[in-house]
Amino acid sequence: MYRWEIVRAVTEQRVFGIVRTTGPEKAVAAAEAVLEAGLRAVEVALTTPRALTAVARLTERRPRALVGAGTVLDAAAARAAVEAGARFLVSPSLHPEVIRTGHRYGVPVFPGAATPTEIVRALEEGADAVKIFPASVVSPSWLRDVRAALPQVPAIPTGGVTIDDAPEWIAAGAVACGMGSALTSGGARAAGERVTALLARLAQAR
Repeated sequence: MYRWEIVRAVTEQRVFGIVRTTGPEKAVAAAEAVLEAGLRAVEVALTTPRALTAVARLTERRPRALVGAGTVLDAAAARAAVEAGARFLVSPSLHPEVIRTGHRYGVPVFPGAATPTEIVRALEEGADAVKIFPASVVSPSWLRDVRAALPQVPAIPTGGVTIDDAPEWIAAGAVACGMGSALTSGGARAAGERVTALLARLAQAR
């Protein structure tokens, strides 16, 4: 897949899961729970011990899933994540070397930004989409105001997005939401039920 095709696939459902656990086994279990429930994309945060082991296992077990790596802070981590099979890279902040490394290998990158200035710089550096982080300190109305001035921004609010307000973020112009514990925690059954409910709500919000 080309980069633009990956971006379209990751954002098609308007949400992707974020897994951050204490080890690769739990990360794989949490990711598989939401994928089994119908989610197509999931990010494994590199703050998880041996996170790349989880990325590699997931790409082997779920070849059709879009498995990404999060909290990618430098070129070395970006290269390692791509080699492990990551289909997209996410950062909490802006690191041009991560964008360059991802693009070198055909992988889209979603760097983090918290202000209009940072958003514009991310776009200038070639970001495929911009992670609005942490979303908990702003609001859907803030994003709506920002997009009034910067309508070209493919925004992905992340960090504090809930099942209740995810549709509001999409209505405000977000291309997708990144959701962590609000979606992926609590075991396979609970996570699956939340995914099913959220996808139904997002479908209604379109």
